[in-house]
Amino acid sequence: MRKFFCNYTIQNDMIKPAITGVLNVLKACVRAKGVKRVILTSSAAAVTINQLKGTDLVMDESNWTDVEYLSTAKPPTWGYPASKALAEKAAWKFAEENHIDLITVIPTLTTGPSVTTDIPSSVGMAGSLITGNDFLINALKGMQLLSGSISITHVEDICRAQIFVAEKESASGRYICCAHNTSVPELAKFLSKRYPQYKIPTEFDDCPSKAKLIISSEKLVKEGFSFKYGIEEIYDQTLEYLKSKGALNN
Repeated sequence: MRKFFCNYTIQNDMIKPAITGVLNVLKACVRAKGVKRVILTSSAAAVTINQLKGTDLVMDESNWTDVEYLSTAKPPTWGYPASKALAEKAAWKFAEENHIDLITVIPTLTTGPSVTTDIPSSVGMAGSLITGNDFLINALKGMQLLSGSISITHVEDICRAQIFVAEKESASGRYICCAHNTSVPELAKFLSKRYPQYKIPTEFDDCPSKAKLIISSEKLVKEGFSFKYGIEEIYDQTLEYLKSKGALNN
């Protein structure tokens, strides 16, 4: 296990493949010659992780995760956000050098129904307070501690945003796609009230009650996009999906 977490392995098994994969696709687009626009799905992990202090911070498309901080401090799972940030930056560099019309969509924690055989890890994490999966609850808390918030979006809205910016002639640059910002304690209280039939924990001494920051989708909304799902609908559909997969007893 120790070898898995060393710098060499993170660089070669996480960061390098992420960059190489993105660049391979962009190179194929150049060779094809007929590609008019490329929509790259990035991640909020490429935006939010930094050493900024305080609360009520607002992260937008101008913000980038501090990779130097990650590689120095090495918090748990630091390779994932580092790979996302470096892959997106590599994509922008290549796009500029090769005159590619690139747009990146930056989704947050994604949940809602899935067509996959197994429950996607993001859906499992988003629903962990309901299912009572301690491992994923700890992962959810870790997400807030590292990134500063729990920011959630319905998978359908992310897909809609990708199609929207692909078709919108005036669209350009990065677009954050985030429907709702919260914290683990705030989310737990909301879920406990909305679904009282489940034993949802609401006390978290090891997690700040208020999110340090919000991830803003103002640019996407100003472009003309509207979110279809709020937090209530997001979790109503997630709950039904988890039931259908046997992850809940009732």
